[in-house]
This record gives sequence, C-alpha cells and structure tokens, in this order.
Amino acid sequence: MNRYALYISVAAVAFTTVSCSEKTKMELETYTVEPTSMSEVVTATGTMESVTQVDVGTQVTGIIEHLYADYNDTVKKGQLLAELEKTLLDSELRSADANMASAKASYEYAKKNYERDKALHNEQLISDYEFQTSQRDYDVARLSYEKSQADRVRAAKNLNYAEIYSPIDGIVISREVEVGQTVVSSMNVANLYVIADLDNMQVVGNVDEADIGQVKVGQHVTFTVDAYTNDVFNGTVTQVRLNPTTESNVVTYEVIVNAPNPDHKLIPGMTANLTIYTLELNDVIAVPLKALKFQPQDNEDKDNGLPQPVASEGNKGHSVWVERDGKLIQTPVELGMMNSVYQQITSGLKAGDKVALQYNMIMGNTQNKKQEENPFMPKPPGARKK
Repeated sequence: MNRYALYISVAAVAFTTVSCSEKTKMELETYTVEPTSMSEVVTATGTMESVTQVDVGTQVTGIIEHLYADYNDTVKKGQLLAELEKTLLDSELRSADANMASAKASYEYAKKNYERDKALHNEQLISDYEFQTSQRDYDVARLSYEKSQADRVRAAKNLNYAEIYSPIDGIVISREVEVGQTVVSSMNVANLYVIADLDNMQVVGNVDEADIGQVKVGQHVTFTVDAYTNDVFNGTVTQVRLNPTTESNVVTYEVIVNAPNPDHKLIPGMTANLTIYTLELNDVIAVPLKALKFQPQDNEDKDNGLPQPVASEGNKGHSVWVERDGKLIQTPVELGMMNSVYQQITSGLKAGDKVALQYNMIMGNTQNKKQEENPFMPKPPGARKK
C-alpha cells in the first residue's frame, strides 16, 4: 500500500468514527396559543379619480369676454365663472320681444273679430263661410302668439347662457379657453372648464380575475401613491364592477375604493398601489395550519422525553393535540376563518395552551464535538509551529 492510499484509509476511519459517535434525538415542536391578529390581502393598482367631476360648458355660440376663474381656483356652486359677449344675444331677445308684441296685437284683434262674428252667426246674420274664416284667423293668430312667446323664452334663456356659473363646489383642474376665443355650440356643448370635488376621491383599481372572488363591498383598503411615499391612505371598497377588461390575455375587474381627501393631497390621475384586506381579525385565538394536520407517533421509548399521546373518544370533527402534564391530549376544536398561515379557533382552546406542530430530529453532541481536520487541506501560516 502506498502512502497516498494510507492517507485515504485513515481519513475514512476518522469519518466513520465521528458519524458513529453522533446520536440523533427527536423533539416535539409546539406553539403557545395567544391572542393574535389575522389578515389576508389582495394587491392591485389603480388610478385616482374625483367622485364628482363636471365639464362646464356653454350652450350658445359667442366670444369669451370675461374669465373669472383659473387653474386651481376653489369655486362654489353658483359662482360666476365666465361671460360671453352679449350684443347678438341681446338683439335676439329684443327681436323676440317685438315679435311677441306684434303677435299679441294680432291675436287680440282676431279674438275680438271671432267673438263678434260668433254672436252674429248665432243670430244667423252672417254666413257660415264668414264665421269659419273669422274662426281660422283667430286660431292662426293664437298659435302665432304662442310661438312668439316660446321664441322669447328661448332668446331670454340663450342670453342667460352667456353667463356661465359653477354647478358644484370644487376646484378648477382645467381651463379650456382664453379671453377673445370664439366657442361654437353645435351638437356638443363647448367645454370651458373642468371642475372636480377633491374632498371626495375614489380609486378605480384593477384586480386580477384570480383574486376578484375574495373582494367584497365594505372591505378595508390601504393604499399609497408615488407622490407621498411615507403616507398610507385608507379607504373602503364601495363597488365591485362585473364588466371584465382583457389586455394581453390578462383579465381584470374594476374595484371602486372611496378615498376621503380632506388635505387635497390626492389629485386625479395619480397611480395608487392598493392593499385590500379580504380578511381582518384582531385578538382572536388561532393556530398555525400544520397544527390541524399533526398526527402523534406511538411513544414506545418512555425515556425519550416525548409526551405520551392520549386520543379522545368519539371525536369525529376537527381536533388538535395539546401538551398538558407531560401528555399529548387530543382536543376537539371549532374552526373559524383561515388565511395562508393561521386557522382561527372559535372554541376548544384558550390562551397559554401548547399545541403540537411537528416532530424535529436533533443531532446530539454537535456543539461539544471537536471538528475533525482534513490532513489534505492546507494549513494557515504558522499552524505547524508549537
């Protein structure tokens, strides 16, 4: 046998000796029951929107003469925002007044003729043709007068439309026109301002189809925005919309979350990172999930320090194993809510109980055993010096 083979044999013997000298030991891992909090969350992203946002426009064509509000101005409902040039609208109203006065005079004249001819016709002093002609003239005059009244109402209303008022309390987030600009009203209302109520905001979140089944109205939500990384905002799920959105084969559903905004930090268009609490319990009795799956082993060796299992009779429901007085007692329990880590226990356990989780194998004498040296490993400088 050469020297190299001799070294290999010595190393093998040393490893075998160490391995044989090590002993394994089994220990029972337990969990001490105490009141705890349980939660389960769904994450999503969304966009900030104002609950109430109004496009303010004009229904008449004209030139912008005055603007009384600008970007970021706070306005009240009924406050004057802008005025159009009123010359043409005033003239239309005066023309409508004149037409109505003329129509009224014609109507009153035709009415008197009709009433006179009716009396004469009843006495058979005029022919049926003359009476029918008088009646037709009266009806035409009456309808013309009613039309002139409607034209006058429209002209007056158009003049009122030249003054644009705020329909809500809010903040001007957009101004679409300048003084001197002509706004043309056709089928669509020409927009002048966009006003939003920033006191009441909402987040339109996009929740994945795999998680939407857990999201319900009324659940608590926290969210952050990139503009205020250290602030956490709170809200509540107010609506789960059933209309799906598909993009790149990913199906999402819109979830509306209310977001009170007294400080006006949140503004429309911000991206929000949502955390929706689908489960939220505080100060409840709960155990790790594996406690419900634990099955004790028969303890034949009385000196190994493991508690002896004692099964309950007639237990057909859920149970856990509780360590008491050196024994493992099978304890029936009733279950509540569950998340990915804990199972709520509604009855059967109390704070301080030690619930069995699993058996662990522990290597004996590992801390006091001197580490064996490999003769083939290089030694640090000075290691051979005594």
